Amino acid sequence: MISHMNTQEIRRKFLDYFKKSGHVLVPSSPVIPHDDPTLLFINAGMNQFKDVFLGKSRRDYTRATSSQKCVRLGGKHNDLENVGHTTRHLTFFEMLGNFSFGDYFKEDAIKFSWEVSTEIFGFDPEKIFPTIFLDDEEAYELWQKYVPAEKITRFGEADNYWSMGDTGPCGPCSELLYDRGEKYGSAPSPTEDTSGERFLEFWNLVFMQNNRFADGTMQHLPKPSIDTGAGLERIVDLKMGVDSVFETDILRSLIGEVEKISNITYHSHDERSSAFRVIADHMRCLSFAIADGAQPSNIERGYALRKVLRRAVRYARQLEIDKPFLAKLLPNLISTMGADYPELKTAESRIAEILTAEEEAFIRTLRRGGNMLNQIITDATQQNHKISGDEAFKLKDTYGFPLEEIILLAKDSNLTVDTKRYEELEKEAKERSRSVHKTTQQVASESLFSDYCQTHGECSFVGFEKTEAEGRVTALIIDGAMVEQIEEGVEGMIILDSTPFYSEKGGQVGDTGTLTNQNTSFHVHDTQAPFTGVIAHVGSLKKGTIRLGDTLTATIDEERRQKIANNHTATHLLHWALQEVLGPHVKQAGSVVEPGRLRFDFSHHKAVSKEEITRIEDLVNQKIRDNLPVKDYELSYDEVQKKGEIKQFFGEKYGTKVRVIDIDYSKELCGGTHTSAVGTIGYFRITKESSIAAGVRRIEAVSGKEAEEFARQAEDQLEHLATLLKTQPQKITARLEHLLEENRALTQEVDGFRKGQLTHLIAELSKKIENVCDIPLIAQKVALSPDDMRFVADEIIGSISSAVLVFGSESDGRCHLLVRISDDLVGKGINAQQIIKTIAPIVNGGGGGKANSAQAGGKSPQKIPEALAKARELLETSRD
Repeated sequence: MISHMNTQEIRRKFLDYFKKSGHVLVPSSPVIPHDDPTLLFINAGMNQFKDVFLGKSRRDYTRATSSQKCVRLGGKHNDLENVGHTTRHLTFFEMLGNFSFGDYFKEDAIKFSWEVSTEIFGFDPEKIFPTIFLDDEEAYELWQKYVPAEKITRFGEADNYWSMGDTGPCGPCSELLYDRGEKYGSAPSPTEDTSGERFLEFWNLVFMQNNRFADGTMQHLPKPSIDTGAGLERIVDLKMGVDSVFETDILRSLIGEVEKISNITYHSHDERSSAFRVIADHMRCLSFAIADGAQPSNIERGYALRKVLRRAVRYARQLEIDKPFLAKLLPNLISTMGADYPELKTAESRIAEILTAEEEAFIRTLRRGGNMLNQIITDATQQNHKISGDEAFKLKDTYGFPLEEIILLAKDSNLTVDTKRYEELEKEAKERSRSVHKTTQQVASESLFSDYCQTHGECSFVGFEKTEAEGRVTALIIDGAMVEQIEEGVEGMIILDSTPFYSEKGGQVGDTGTLTNQNTSFHVHDTQAPFTGVIAHVGSLKKGTIRLGDTLTATIDEERRQKIANNHTATHLLHWALQEVLGPHVKQAGSVVEPGRLRFDFSHHKAVSKEEITRIEDLVNQKIRDNLPVKDYELSYDEVQKKGEIKQFFGEKYGTKVRVIDIDYSKELCGGTHTSAVGTIGYFRITKESSIAAGVRRIEAVSGKEAEEFARQAEDQLEHLATLLKTQPQKITARLEHLLEENRALTQEVDGFRKGQLTHLIAELSKKIENVCDIPLIAQKVALSPDDMRFVADEIIGSISSAVLVFGSESDGRCHLLVRISDDLVGKGINAQQIIKTIAPIVNGGGGGKANSAQAGGKSPQKIPEALAKARELLETSRD
């Protein structure tokens, strides 16, 4: 039987093992990929090391380990349709992994996996079955050090050749399978277990050797490397001995919360059980994605998340939940995962707000289209179990349900969709729309915006000079599809030929505001750049109807924009001050600029000290008081290359013309909005400094009013402490030093008293020696903690030349047994470990130790006298 161990324990023990084996513990990267256009979401542990595997960059380590947050939505790795209907599929999961970048290769990778599987996970070695790629003879030989040859199975490219996608790093792999027994199938070997249910894969070792290109050709990687991945939820599944990942601690706990909200009990094989599983998985996926900066929307990554959320809401209706509820699950998720992923707690209010807003919006959509949708599903269920192409197209065209979502709806009701007819109608609509210069597709992909740009050209951004401007509507988008008009109450995106709205990029959030004319009012809650040259106003129509070609007045929220501009300029001051205080090696590694805060990631090899933080703050605030103007101008990129004082950032893609933000002492390439003079920032404070990866630090800060509030909170806390300590704020240090000294003195007094008590007890116990078959024995129940009991035993054994000590103590409904034997009696064959193994079961416990010392814990303290009597009996029979 595999012993129980929860998710957090397994995660930490895995990482600790590899740290001790010379691996650098690298924190999970966000689920949002940085500068990797091939990925919608991070879907494997190796994603953040892809550039290293390709030889494009180096790290200051050659071995790494991580527990990576992964999301599988879209592309090759898309599990959405299966989630809730199988025992293993998830949209969010954690991938445990160890990596070698040209360091060790197959031999050590196999050794590490075996040791972790048997010693850390505690799996039965007899039940582990390795698989290898067909012609990988090296792996075959290496595995025979651990398992018989007949337990090694060869598979072809479909099973044992791994790649991240259609392109990128790849190589042969070796999987570790665990035999779950005949309960899961009668197949005697992995080859015959076609379902993979009995011989369950739990770890994949990829021997990274090649890089595959789009044309199918492959090239050897600069150095052979190792990439391994073990799904944490699956490991916990096996450790707990349950039938499904949804029965593991974290997911089952979330399901328990859904039970409370719905007042319906979860049964794993009930017809409504899939709803519980969908909600638990999807809520976790959404929470992590939002915490890492993503947000449901109408384009690409956001669109995938919106589909996840809407699927959870639809399934909730099976449990008679028809109001926003996902945020109610958040405290439970934070309680189980927040300790290892603090970003969940940090973003708690944002996650809750976004989830609730999205639920409310979709519930409104369902109400509008619900009657039609329910009727279509009812009719199809009663007739030919198929939603017609005409009905599917009407759902999309009228209510914004994309084809993928209609297919998911159909699957949930055991229906199919006539996609052929749907595509015919889609094609006809596309042909019609071309005559009015409009492109229609069912998914808001890059190609949609590419077509738009070819027709209309790039949007003109006038936001550096204006906060209000007129623009003509050139595109309207609802749920990923181009439409001709937006009605009141509908959410969507509007693209204008000219706008003062700044779209989110470079770490700076997008503008908010309104698009209006005499008869309409569209509230913009975000501005995005889904494609180069496209500025999309995301929001909802509060009044009227907006059509293609309408002229709207675009007005940004000026107060919010000014706060963003202040914080953006503050990041430039911070960057300058960091280099002044820490050194010229400091480079920006990322940033977030919002109205109420700023965040700045930078390269640095150690924590920033309190003294350094004070110096940085002082430098920034001095520059704010100096109040120099903030200038901006354009230069050719070639000219910038010759000016070393202008900062530019590795990995950024610059055009032939670039914009410079110049504050005399600080010059940076930047496309964001900035204040006109440094003094408008007002005041600057650093609220937090932390590490986010090896060699990368993060500073979080506030400016202006928020900085004043931060300072005031510290003052208020000081006042509160002074009140508690019954002193004045300026005397707190002296008061605390006095109290600490008093505490030290009292502690010493207590220790002295305790030592006196123990000395008295040792003397009393030494008088209670009884002779059992010429063996001196002290067998007593004592009122001591385990530590004190060991101390007393050591003292007695040290003062008595020959004795057997057997002590028992009780605490909080449990008990502790200790056996100590002098060396002369050990030499005569009396063994403490054998005694403890005999008497521990009496108190419903177990333990172990060595020949001269052993201990055990138990659950039945009332049986301590019986255990002591048994020890005495053992000594009596030892001389027979």
